[in-house]
Amino acid sequence: MDDAKPRIAEKPAPGRGGFGRGGARLLSLCRALAIAGGLVFVGLVGMELVSIVGRKLFSWTVPGDVEILQMCAAFASAAFFAYCHMVSGDVKVDFFTHHLAPAKVALLDAAGSLLVGAFGAVLTWRTAAGAVSLQEVGETSAILGFPVWIAQALMIPGFALLAVAGFFMAGRLVRAAVLERDRQAQDRPSSERQDESA
Repeated sequence: MDDAKPRIAEKPAPGRGGFGRGGARLLSLCRALAIAGGLVFVGLVGMELVSIVGRKLFSWTVPGDVEILQMCAAFASAAFFAYCHMVSGDVKVDFFTHHLAPAKVALLDAAGSLLVGAFGAVLTWRTAAGAVSLQEVGETSAILGFPVWIAQALMIPGFALLAVAGFFMAGRLVRAAVLERDRQAQDRPSSERQDESA
């Protein structure tokens, strides 16, 4: 017989449960982009292994491997941000908010998500502007002669999706905070509510 205490399932924080139909589609899109970024990283690791082994054993490397690594890693890194935010994978320091009411924590998370959305929008705008200027000057990589603007433009979908995810989560968390506050108000004994109104 197992004497261990039964585990009590923790209730998810307000706004962190199911996403609804639109949110589920956004989450699926974010997941697909993150998987694509992961596959790119796997391909880059394989390329670097071939290049390193080739250099040591055969005095041969993949031509332009460093350029390929830089350009592809930029896209792959940008591909993870939106999914990370949607599943609350961001690094958070909750030392000061650990003992706050769930509604207040949800409001603070909403403010953070709003900033994430704004940051994603600015990154999208500036990355697109940079890609356009690189296209106009015709800059290419030194060894392969690959147009640099294409590598920069490939980051735009990841940043744009980060903006959408941030704004979506901000709206969701604000709604959840309001609902949680109303629920807590209804759960309080009627005597407490009468004392506050007096």
